[in-house]
Amino acid sequence: MPLLPPSFAPRPAVAVMLVAQAEPAGPQQPPEFVRTLVNTLPIALVLLAAYMLLFRPEKEKQRRQQELLSGLKKNDRVVTTSGIYGSVASVDRDADRVTLKIDDAANVKLTVTLGSIARVLGDAESSRTTKDES
Repeated sequence: MPLLPPSFAPRPAVAVMLVAQAEPAGPQQPPEFVRTLVNTLPIALVLLAAYMLLFRPEKEKQRRQQELLSGLKKNDRVVTTSGIYGSVASVDRDADRVTLKIDDAANVKLTVTLGSIARVLGDAESSRTTKDES
């Protein structure tokens, strides 16, 4: 084995310093923005889920109800939120009133607010309720 001159011989103190510099002293920390992202991600997911499950369906329901009320016209068969069936006799959008004919034979009319109309009955439901009443 060739012998190295004394100036090239490894010194123990230098070798220890090189090893100490090569390895980190403790666990390496991720960058600050990564830690912030990891901390705020659960909050953002909860807010997104709340929007998707609560706010968006309610907004869609309100939009459909507004379309139903804007398309309300005379002689439509409707059901109020309290469960009263009737036909629309007149619609006064400025005063927010709807007059319903409840019974044609006795000429019974009822005035309700426009917002109390729950749904407009289609032809199938209208014919079914008239068959049930007789």
